[in-house]
Amino acid sequence: DQIGTKIEAVKIQIKTNTIAGSAVFSLKCFRARTLPNPAFCIPISIESARFFSLSKLDILPVKYPRDNPPKFNTSAARNIQIVISKIYSLFNAMTNPQIKAINNEDKTVPFAIEKTLPQIEALIKQVIGKLKFGGRLFYIGAGTSGRLGIVDASECPPTFGVPHELVVGLIAGGDTAIRKAVEFAEDSTSQGWKDLQEYHISSNDFVVGIAASGTTPYVISALEECNKNHIITGCITCNHNSPLSQTAKFPIEVVVGPEFVTGSSRMKAGTAQKLVLNMITTATMIQLGKVRGNKMVDMQLSNSKLVDRGVKMVMNELNITAEEASKLLDKYQSVRASIKAYKNGN
Repeated sequence: DQIGTKIEAVKIQIKTNTIAGSAVFSLKCFRARTLPNPAFCIPISIESARFFSLSKLDILPVKYPRDNPPKFNTSAARNIQIVISKIYSLFNAMTNPQIKAINNEDKTVPFAIEKTLPQIEALIKQVIGKLKFGGRLFYIGAGTSGRLGIVDASECPPTFGVPHELVVGLIAGGDTAIRKAVEFAEDSTSQGWKDLQEYHISSNDFVVGIAASGTTPYVISALEECNKNHIITGCITCNHNSPLSQTAKFPIEVVVGPEFVTGSSRMKAGTAQKLVLNMITTATMIQLGKVRGNKMVDMQLSNSKLVDRGVKMVMNELNITAEEASKLLDKYQSVRASIKAYKNGN
């Protein structure tokens, strides 16, 4: 219980992502069993653009006088001072730096998307042109990419009141793969086209292949067959000049860089894909007249929350009471239809 109490050494490993890839750094830290007064500090200087993206790591165990604590140069991206007198254990403190680091990585995604806005706009124009004349939008992918396509497709009917057949999501391995991975399904070079053919796909439709790596055989082969059959194709990938980008007529390449957990494309790549998918369907539906102002006037009234939202839309648009709006909505089952009927004197 005095200054100079025995200090035990602990070894900690931090897994990091750098521009070049991933690496594991071992930190030798020291922790006092009991040391009530500030006497020992270990400064750990991390020189990098972002925490956990390390280019250099220096660990300097030093003994400092209690009345003259050290001051650290904060010009580097991050400096960590571990004060042993407070028995600060990295084992218990790692969660917060980890989630901050993940959040910092996630912040880069919208900026990566911003660089691709012209590509996104070009694809959306093609989609609008097809859907205006009775065509459909297909998403096709494997794993996380396939699931994200299905999520976006499945949200279109309740949000915009369109038929379930208008936007279709397909995943390698079929519906089973939505919840559980189907081994080697993404490696098929024929199943993607077969899955599209089940929907009697034609040149009236538009197909978007989704693959973070841009190398998924299931997706690439499907788009190749589409090209042969004069079906316009696009893609969303997170690698530049990938085989998928070279195959698609309207590629979108959102290069987000290495993942926090190397190779885990459900992270930044998945976030980027979801944001782009949001843009594609939302902008398309607005152009198709499925949104009034910024209101979902064609949404399906499938639960109490949406019914209440619909009542408020009708009230605000027509300047009527909640009771009147509710009666209109009960009768016409649609915000748009209710507004139209009231303005027509019905």
